[in-house]
Amino acid sequence: MEDRAYHHGHLRGVLLGEAERALREHGVEGLSLRDLARQAGVSHAAPRRHFADRQALLDALAETGFARLADEARAAIDAAGADHRARLLGAATAFVQFAIENAALLELMFSRKNGEPPAALREASTSLFTTMGTVIRDAQKAGTLPAREPERLQLLFAATLQGIAVLVTSGRAKPEQADLLVTDAIDLFVSGV
Repeated sequence: MEDRAYHHGHLRGVLLGEAERALREHGVEGLSLRDLARQAGVSHAAPRRHFADRQALLDALAETGFARLADEARAAIDAAGADHRARLLGAATAFVQFAIENAALLELMFSRKNGEPPAALREASTSLFTTMGTVIRDAQKAGTLPAREPERLQLLFAATLQGIAVLVTSGRAKPEQADLLVTDAIDLFVSGV
């Protein structure tokens, strides 16, 4: 990467792209600002203009992950039309596929432990949970899902989807089983009415 990209304001995106690649290949432990600077072809101090420290980089990666997942879930929900079961299935499938394809990123997204997350990260995660919560509440209003506490149902929904993804990424379930497991999960949720 040329220094010119940095001077034209592209360094943040380049660093996040390299960081996601390193995360996928080496895990969180394999991420360092110095290595990312080398990969981007800039001085080791240049990344600090965008990320104060390694945690800021991790937060930015998690933020982009939440934003992408929320966008994918919304697109799947919109593509499903008005049928509430199809909307739930679309959201669930989008979540599980993202989780399988981006296992290390998803783990990072849900693993922040150090203090209060920055506002941008909170907003990005809230966007995802609002999207999922809306599809669940709409399905409850339509009688497709049981009329239980929506927040608990949303947590159970997310835990089920994350569990399916972990089963696939850990090799306990075959990748080709993912869609069937998601469909079965939605059928079980819907059958509780």
